[in-house]
Amino acid sequence: MRRGLVPRLLAHAVLLLGAVVMLAPFVWMLLTSIRPAEEVFGAVFNPIPGRFAAPENYARAWNEGNLPRAMLNGAIVCLGILAVQLLAAIPASFALAKLRFRGRGMLFGLVLFGLCVPIQVPALPLYLGLAHAGLLDTYFALMAPFFLTVFGMFLFRQFFRAYPDEVLDAARLDGMGEFEIVWRLATPAALPAIAAFSVFSVVAHWNDLYWPLIVVTSSELATPPLGILAFRDTESGGNYGALMAGAALVTAPLVLAFLVARRAFLRGITMTGLR
Repeated sequence: MRRGLVPRLLAHAVLLLGAVVMLAPFVWMLLTSIRPAEEVFGAVFNPIPGRFAAPENYARAWNEGNLPRAMLNGAIVCLGILAVQLLAAIPASFALAKLRFRGRGMLFGLVLFGLCVPIQVPALPLYLGLAHAGLLDTYFALMAPFFLTVFGMFLFRQFFRAYPDEVLDAARLDGMGEFEIVWRLATPAALPAIAAFSVFSVVAHWNDLYWPLIVVTSSELATPPLGILAFRDTESGGNYGALMAGAALVTAPLVLAFLVARRAFLRGITMTGLR
């Protein structure tokens, strides 16, 4: 018992330290969001603000930053991207995992290569193409570069590799086509992996600032990160209380969504990571 106690205590200490490091920025964000502007950069930091300014900070963040519209735009963009990603990635990954055809290994190699290419690399040709097509400052411009997801293909392929071949052979003997097998058999079984991928996709595109900053010029199409930028002022230094209040409002839906889907998310990561 004593021999196993020390490693467990060390493991829990490391996990606790990691949790503190991860949570510290969020705690600082919440503490700053309830402070008046004059106390944010005070000489002495006091966790309890001298004046509770949460109502005015959150009201200003909600009204002046146009956050309701920005969060609606974020939901439209994230759900639109996710829907197309699933429609494209699920059958493609099933084919890479279960169908035998010439060039399958090369295609999977291209998928792995695509994991190494960030959005900043093809940003210029994508921007020029959208500009020539007259599609800048639209929902389509915000979503189109992310419709094809190599990460989703890789994740779902790892899951489908473990799907029993006997079930697929029996379905084919019963007269089911490949697309019917994908959507009626394989997809319901892959719900944990879909939940895990959905969390990654929504979080990435909800928080994305780089691409919306390039293709969006109107406030009506601003996403949540662009809505928060309304409180940035290089001359006055910005209202950091309202800025942190806006950041808290933008972060809250992601935290709630993860808490709701955490079991499916962890199960999906576990099931795909072991294969």
